[in-house]
Amino acid sequence: MTASSASRQSALDRLTANAPFLARLAECHPDDGARFLAEGADAALEAVAPPLVDDDIMAGLRRWRGRIALLLALGDIAGEHDVAATTRHLSDFADTACDLALAAAFAERVPGEDARGIAVVALGKLGSHELNYSSDIDPILIFDPDTLPRRSRDDPDEAAVRIARRMVEILSSRTADGHVLRVDLRLRPHPEVTPIVLPVNAAISYYESQALAWEQAAFIRSRASAGDRALGRDFLAAIQPFIWRRSLDFRQLKEIGAMSDRIRDHFAQGQAFGPGYDLKRGRGGIREIEFFAQVHQLIYGGREPALRAPATVDALAALAQAGRIAPDIAARLADHYAVLRRIEHRLQMIEDQQTHSLPVQGAALDAVARLDGQKDGAALLALLEPVVTDVGACYDRLVAERAVTRGLPRDESELAGALVAAGFVAPDAALRTVAEWRSGKLRALRSPAALEALETVLPELMKALGKAPDPDAALTRFDKLVAGLPSAVHFFHLLAAQPALAQIATRILSLAPTLADALGARVELIDGLIDAHAFDAPASKVELIEEWAPALAGLDYERLLDRVRDRVGERRFAYGVQLIAGATDPLTVARGYSELAEAALQRLADAAVAEFVAAHGRVPDSELVILALGRLGGRVLTHASDLDLIYLFTGDHLAESDGPRPLGATTYYNRLAQRVTAAMSVPTAAGKLYDVDTRLRPQGAQGPLVVTLDSFERYQREEAWTWEHMALLRARAVYGSDAARAAVDRIVAEVLASPRDGAAVATDAAGMRDKMAAHKPPKGALDVKNGPGGLVDLEFAMQVTQLASGRCHDPHIPTALACLTASGLAPAGIAAAHHLLAAMLVMLRLTAPEGEPSTPAARQLVAEACGCDDWTALLAAHEAARQEIMDWWVAIRPAADAQQEKQA
Repeated sequence: MTASSASRQSALDRLTANAPFLARLAECHPDDGARFLAEGADAALEAVAPPLVDDDIMAGLRRWRGRIALLLALGDIAGEHDVAATTRHLSDFADTACDLALAAAFAERVPGEDARGIAVVALGKLGSHELNYSSDIDPILIFDPDTLPRRSRDDPDEAAVRIARRMVEILSSRTADGHVLRVDLRLRPHPEVTPIVLPVNAAISYYESQALAWEQAAFIRSRASAGDRALGRDFLAAIQPFIWRRSLDFRQLKEIGAMSDRIRDHFAQGQAFGPGYDLKRGRGGIREIEFFAQVHQLIYGGREPALRAPATVDALAALAQAGRIAPDIAARLADHYAVLRRIEHRLQMIEDQQTHSLPVQGAALDAVARLDGQKDGAALLALLEPVVTDVGACYDRLVAERAVTRGLPRDESELAGALVAAGFVAPDAALRTVAEWRSGKLRALRSPAALEALETVLPELMKALGKAPDPDAALTRFDKLVAGLPSAVHFFHLLAAQPALAQIATRILSLAPTLADALGARVELIDGLIDAHAFDAPASKVELIEEWAPALAGLDYERLLDRVRDRVGERRFAYGVQLIAGATDPLTVARGYSELAEAALQRLADAAVAEFVAAHGRVPDSELVILALGRLGGRVLTHASDLDLIYLFTGDHLAESDGPRPLGATTYYNRLAQRVTAAMSVPTAAGKLYDVDTRLRPQGAQGPLVVTLDSFERYQREEAWTWEHMALLRARAVYGSDAARAAVDRIVAEVLASPRDGAAVATDAAGMRDKMAAHKPPKGALDVKNGPGGLVDLEFAMQVTQLASGRCHDPHIPTALACLTASGLAPAGIAAAHHLLAAMLVMLRLTAPEGEPSTPAARQLVAEACGCDDWTALLAAHEAARQEIMDWWVAIRPAADAQQEKQA
């Protein structure tokens, strides 16, 4: 934005007439004023160089600061810089000033040494590059005893304190030339007892274990702003889990909101709009816009990194982009923020004071107005009043959302009426349950904080449970869930703050025993549903690995296992919730479950390999390859499917690893495969991932866990049974280099393409199917996998056809069936039959995992997910699909039966 000469002159005239501090600066630095009039603020600022670090550093910094203050005020008043540009310039100035002061302190204490080992971590407005015109800076100073230069006899703690104290003195001491920056170090931990600069490890320990809610909010706007920036960045990286928590404690959120309420109360005299109004702390002021953004960031930022923008306006835009706040509210608050900050700057330009309150005296208010180009104080108030009113209204709505709902009655008759109104037709059982909760007998409800949280959530919770298909059954399951918790405080606060989650929790308890069990084991799983992407289409393996990368970087092996389990558990739970919410097609979720398992396998196998290489080195020209079969090979996992894996390795089995503890190749890979299996299946504190089944390997459970590619190929060509080749039709290499996976896929393709006797294949398959039916009979009429005409019969019929014809060898069943149908090798309706039964399997694994009868509500859910209007229609479609499959399988069996008769 370029201002005309007239607007520059007007800015200088207004400045000298209405701001004594700036008028004095203009008089002291006439050349800067002249350059501004001739060339503008940016050109004038470029001509002002920071001082040298020498014996005159204090006077040099103050003269430099005066020139910067004058030119930034002129650029602001003339309209050449908007508020964002002005605050960015002020923040850059403060960063450089801190660097120079710290360098001077080092030069005095340890001449000739670099200024390293002490970092300035900026919080507040400096942390977000939004520094006020005349503002304190609020840094935390940290030091590294191992890298801090010091005198030979200096204790590192004492040396750090002396250097830090001198830096603060250079910046803050008021001399005849004024000051540079006021430095407020009270945001450090326990400022009344701790030194002004903290050892970095002690600071990390504090923020990981003891920090308070307001400190978490303060670090939303933080950065390494001066000094040893690498040290500062490492410190902030270490405490990221404290700042951005995936599992938000809503007690903390409540406490943060209460801070704003206390500010309103404490600065009551500045709340009423008019002369004396506090632009920063007043109702509808700057602080309320900042809190509005920060509260939303604290709720969602732990799971949505895009929301972690430090600057207020940037945060509002990110929240709107993510759909967390309405775009019109974000735009209005951003505009209001600019107006309030601009007038705040005008107040501070008058006499370089850190003030935020409009003057009470009319003449002084008029001066502020004229400095801003307004006619008088009345015009300034007219400009501000609608701004303040709208900000206050937006913030009041946020406060209302946090407000505690009126609790349920304690009188038994009144409570019974409230429960009936909520949906409990016969409220006796609900009355007993609520009374037991309130008694505090359950472990999770013994503390006063837990009982307070209970009362907060009870009204909405009972409404949600009352809307369940069977309210009493849902309440019983919820009671069982609460009884299993060590503490219910966080869970109840979460449900109170996010009422929609109470509805989801009720639906889980009513419809999906599998998810209910998972929630009982890890109640924090429901936190993940806050994430904006929880109901997105399932992610691919590549997307998941990229998404997890920042959280998994730098972790040791054991922590990595836990973290991957956390991520997989959250995502698997969210996919299950998508199914019970009717948000995603079952087979799409089945593909998502498969991609999730592959991502976990990739990440954990990589970690296991890295650990093994560190101990034993690598086997030259060799690597581990993993082949998936069964449902993982076909990319159709259910919620709790096993993983069928075969471990292979490339290269010479006689080779030896090259590490400190070398092993022969066969021993090396057998131990490595055991480690991969353990990484995937052994329970840790975060739970279990998957059961891994390796019995489909060559020679089954009697054979070695891992074989070479050559051995695998030789076995498949010379020794494998027909059923093993049938299983191979679902094989897919899922781990290893591109070249190694291609080699395995080539072997599989060549083996499957070998000419076969179709009748012999059918005979072998029929015999195998009969043995399976005897060994594992169907659990009931709705065992869509093992019963007559079920998915196993379909796969047998398909695999016999694939092997006999040498066609359509795709591990993905829908693709293979489409190919067979197009080739005239499968009935026209078989693909639809498979889709229906596969969708039913995915849904029934959630709603009736042990084959037990589904509740009426669950039946309706399953029917709709499978594309039917109701359960009756689903049963009819199910019978038709089974008949279609049975007809195909029976049509294949005569050849098998004839072969058996011939052999007999």
